[in-house]
Amino acid sequence: MAKPRVFISSTFYDLRQVREDLERTIRELGYEPVRNETGNIPYSKEDRLETSAYREIELCDIIVAIIGGRFGTESSDQPGYSISQVELKRALDQGIQVFIFIERGVLSEFSTYQLNKTNKGTKYRFVDNSRIYEFIEEIHKLPRNNPIAPFEIAADITEYLRAQWAGMFQRFLKEQKRLSEMRVLEEMNSVAKTLKELVTFLTEERKNKDEAIKSILLVNNPVFRRLAELTNTPYRVFFSNFAEMKSWLTSRGWTRIDSDEWDPDSNDEWSHPKHGYIKFIIDIFDENKLKSFDVNEWQDDWITLVKKSEPPELTDDDVPF
Repeated sequence: MAKPRVFISSTFYDLRQVREDLERTIRELGYEPVRNETGNIPYSKEDRLETSAYREIELCDIIVAIIGGRFGTESSDQPGYSISQVELKRALDQGIQVFIFIERGVLSEFSTYQLNKTNKGTKYRFVDNSRIYEFIEEIHKLPRNNPIAPFEIAADITEYLRAQWAGMFQRFLKEQKRLSEMRVLEEMNSVAKTLKELVTFLTEERKNKDEAIKSILLVNNPVFRRLAELTNTPYRVFFSNFAEMKSWLTSRGWTRIDSDEWDPDSNDEWSHPKHGYIKFIIDIFDENKLKSFDVNEWQDDWITLVKKSEPPELTDDDVPF
């Protein structure tokens, strides 16, 4: 099962213990920690070490950036920034979720830097390079994805992340529920749109809307299916009045039986020399036009086939000689 990959970005020597504690917490939560010193990053012999680290950031889901008082090693890719600073910049450029932690002393002294940043000779107590404050100022100016939290010990970071990630998971569950509801709404909107188009078609675009509805019902009349079944007709049956049905049945070898010979419960009967006779229990025509029948209400026993009786076999007693 895939696990969220969490990249730990910071200077190494001054924050070694914090990095180790954070890695342990990430593993306890079931996530996969990624940091340089544990061999999680595959290095390429063709690229600089920092380039491999930047490439690995793009494969992670979350970046935890920890800013302390040391500037660290300057980046070869982006002079003026440290490697850990460029790691954070790459994550921000990729739109990856970041969590930024700044040592409380460094963060509190940041306001002092803002008052004295034009004075290049100002010395600061909590950082070894004023470019750290320049970078923090750059982070503050970001329009989004720049949450900053102070810390004194590693526990401050781990407790903050536990709460944040629990909140992210809860929000994910709500969004999943919302997505499910949105899908239902989209389906309902699609159905409503289809119905609206159908109504428009039948009421605005088609002046003979009543005839269109009748045509749809006529084509799907269950009488056609039943007669095709009883007469073994391999093609689709269709007629709209008695005359058309008579013409079709006659062409198939059926002959109408005189009404005097019908069964007492018959409304119409048609005979065939091989198959027997078709018996209509109900009148399927109204003033010579085929009636419209609902498929769900139709009953096959309204039209039945009475098969032709086979002649009895002769026995020795029946032989006349």
